[in-house]
Amino acid sequence: MTTNNGLLLIDKPKGLTSHDVVAHVRKVLNEQRVGHAGTLDPMATGLLVLAVGASTRLLRFAQSETKRYEGVVTFGVRTDSLDADGEVLERRDVAPLDVDFVGGEAAAMLGGVSQIPPMVSALKVKGKRLHVLAREGVVVEREPRDIAIHAFTLSPTSKSDEWTFDVTCSVGTYVRVLLSDLAERLGTIGHLSALRRLSSGSHHVADAMTFEQFDRCVGDGGQFLKPPRAFVTQLEEIVVSEDEERRLRMGQRVSLDAPLSDEIAALNDRGALVAVLRRRGESWQPSVVLPVQVTNERG
Repeated sequence: MTTNNGLLLIDKPKGLTSHDVVAHVRKVLNEQRVGHAGTLDPMATGLLVLAVGASTRLLRFAQSETKRYEGVVTFGVRTDSLDADGEVLERRDVAPLDVDFVGGEAAAMLGGVSQIPPMVSALKVKGKRLHVLAREGVVVEREPRDIAIHAFTLSPTSKSDEWTFDVTCSVGTYVRVLLSDLAERLGTIGHLSALRRLSSGSHHVADAMTFEQFDRCVGDGGQFLKPPRAFVTQLEEIVVSEDEERRLRMGQRVSLDAPLSDEIAALNDRGALVAVLRRRGESWQPSVVLPVQVTNERG
């Protein structure tokens, strides 16, 4: 039995870390089991997907989702972090940029590409965060990552050196690196000056709560959590019987007339997620078992 168990969508304000958001939710709900999927830098705003209670065991499904962002790139200025929070390292005059030229270079970056993570990042090398090493003036070799850019468009603004952009990309993509690489292709330099996450998988910022809305909703006893099932919408689903549900909750394997997938979501006849199952030969083994969900005024 649980009162706080499910998916929470927060519209992160500028200036806070993703951990700050988690800490706030923990305090408001008096619940330590809170985690997030997909870090947003302090300068960024927008969708942050959180898991509360037992649903933290489902975070891996949200962490692997495709992301969509919008923002602003400023050409002619390079910073050490590749974004507006960094120190300016270089300035250049920017020649007029043609819309077709910019669009063509952005289109050429679509598909699978290799990207080198920036030094100012939370990645660890030999147990130490890269941003800590960067502050110490240490630069280390970083292994390139394979990412995918699904859509990438830019539009000019009233300022000749600023362009808005919209990008849909795979997990693990550093948008600031993408924009820095684009600037190089355009024959200049640049940095990310504004960023907002619009979506992560099937979750959209339009459905997210601001801090103020979240606090008020909790205080009023309103519904603020989506059910655990919302984490696994990409999995094939199967409805199990009461006996099968009982056995799964005990960690036992069951035999099901299930799809060919190697991982599925098991629901009960009320539509609640019972467990995530993995194929084990001719039977199915629960890899994650959710507690009985109690519907109440708090989600």
